Amino acid sequence: MIAAIIGVSSAVIIIFLFVLFGQFDKRTVYGLILSGIGFLYVGFVWTDIPSVVINAIQAIVFLFIAYYGVKKSIYLLGLGYFLHGCWDIVYPFFRDPGLIPPQYDLFCSTLDFVLCMYIIAFKKHLIHN
Repeated sequence: MIAAIIGVSSAVIIIFLFVLFGQFDKRTVYGLILSGIGFLYVGFVWTDIPSVVINAIQAIVFLFIAYYGVKKSIYLLGLGYFLHGCWDIVYPFFRDPGLIPPQYDLFCSTLDFVLCMYIIAFKKHLIHN
């Protein structure tokens, strides 16, 4: 449960910081975050080649979702966070959960879902002018 609280708190802090520092292109920042979180898994599982391959593929998929979310549709960016949260939840069921930090799935999925909800709810603040 603490992992979920930290995930929600982290998302709220990220949102607050980028609202506070309004000069940043928030859509790009959220795209960069989405592309980066996919690659964290690659670093966690580097000792297991099949897991590295699977995680490299998912990281590249989320990189493209982030890119097209920034360039084409804010909804795609929100969907990317939702899908990454789903990835966090299902990952331990088909790969060795011992390769990722304990409760990382709960932490990251809550962070992803909160950012997804923020992006969809406040999309007008994230659209390029």
